[in-house]
Amino acid sequence: MRKHLKMMLGVCAIYAAMLISTRVLAQDKAETIPYGANPAAGHYLRVDDAKIYYETYGSGGTPLVLLHGGLYGYIEEFSELIGELSKHRRVIAIATRGHGRSELGTKPFSYALFANDAFAVIRHETGEKVDVLGFSDGAVTAYTLAAAHPELIRRLVAIGGPRKFTDWTPKAQAEFKNAKPGDVERDSPQFVADRKKLMPQPERWLDFIERLNVMWSGPVYVTDEQIRSIKVPTLIVAGDHDPYNQITKFVELFQLLPNGELALIPGCGHVVLDCKGPFTIAAVADFLDKQGK
Repeated sequence: MRKHLKMMLGVCAIYAAMLISTRVLAQDKAETIPYGANPAAGHYLRVDDAKIYYETYGSGGTPLVLLHGGLYGYIEEFSELIGELSKHRRVIAIATRGHGRSELGTKPFSYALFANDAFAVIRHETGEKVDVLGFSDGAVTAYTLAAAHPELIRRLVAIGGPRKFTDWTPKAQAEFKNAKPGDVERDSPQFVADRKKLMPQPERWLDFIERLNVMWSGPVYVTDEQIRSIKVPTLIVAGDHDPYNQITKFVELFQLLPNGELALIPGCGHVVLDCKGPFTIAAVADFLDKQGK
């Protein structure tokens, strides 16, 4: 367990600064809207053993569900995207269990569990088909959700989501191995303090880290068979300089999809919404606005 925890924290420490930078920039652009802690838009839904927090914005059009990244990720990383796309459609931004205001519950973390949480929230909010956009961990959850519930999704966007641990670059895998358990709080003490203020049970911070570790240390996140089963139009998005994912693996994933498109965002790393937000949002909006299934 300690070995896997050290591995997991390595990559988290590397891209923590980028995600925190994304959060600051997004908050500046969003001005006074406290995405992720907005009482005017926030809701809770009990799903089995945990209360799941989510926020809703806008109205009209096909509902768009947002699934954020893991550990450092949260609803506010989509601030710019929510501000733009909620002008013409309803947006449902879900906080993954253990993140921010969502409870951890008692079950072991898995992408199947996260997908079940998302499905429950979606069906609580709407009986119609939805579009889904997931980033990083949220992208893997989105694959899992689409494979399990083909009737639910009209269009799918997955940004920077690997199929398995070996899809990461060799350097990223090495960083996992060289990390130490205390790296997150050591490198980002203010982030941890702020996140604990949101958590319903802040004393379970290490429990949260360990549950993520167990999930991330699994060799396969989503199988090729699951990817092949996704028949809905799917857009795979990645930065062409993503230091954590092998670009060839995104190409392989795209080629497995029966109805896929691939967008490599030029000059960007993992967090494409930070690197080229308007460019990425325009590509996503164009894909989602297409007619059809």
